[in-house]
Amino acid sequence: MTSDAGSLTRWGITPSQTVGPYLSLGLPWSDGSYVVPAGTPDAVRIGGQVVDGAGVPVPDALIETWQADPAGRFDHPDDPRGACPPTVPGFRGFGRSPTDTDGRWWVLTVKPGCLPCPDGDLEAPHLTVSVLGRGMLDRLVTRIYFPDEQEANAADPVLAALPAAARATLVARKDEDGLRFDIRLQGANETCFFAV
Repeated sequence: MTSDAGSLTRWGITPSQTVGPYLSLGLPWSDGSYVVPAGTPDAVRIGGQVVDGAGVPVPDALIETWQADPAGRFDHPDDPRGACPPTVPGFRGFGRSPTDTDGRWWVLTVKPGCLPCPDGDLEAPHLTVSVLGRGMLDRLVTRIYFPDEQEANAADPVLAALPAAARATLVARKDEDGLRFDIRLQGANETCFFAV
């Protein structure tokens, strides 16, 4: 704030604020990790760990996922093709998982279908992910791609626009529980995040 004379007032500049420690208190809901109900055919568990730049687990982050159904459709009016009821009973397209004390998170979902691009290309099956956490001024946005979709991943225009090292951070890997996708917030091997 400046005075009429153009000098700073005695109050100075207001400091910026970060997201508070309320994420694990107010945003999760009891079935938030279930994008599909337990027992859904072809359901896959996707989970991992959120770590900071030093590799220390982040115990108070919140992971949100958004995705199309297996037919590549959204039951949402913003889908340019029009809203379409999901092809999987109980599918809601959205998941929300807080991290635990070891920074672990997970969702139970089904693999989405490919999404059409305006130019006729197709985006490979993926989940869009938002990461929120204490100390972050804005959410971070990334994607999770599937390791068994090599051909679709190779043709995906988003992945194709990235350097190889960044692409590698966006593909989940198989593990004993389903798929693993760790999120590194900064530093060496930082997960690729998108400006949205």
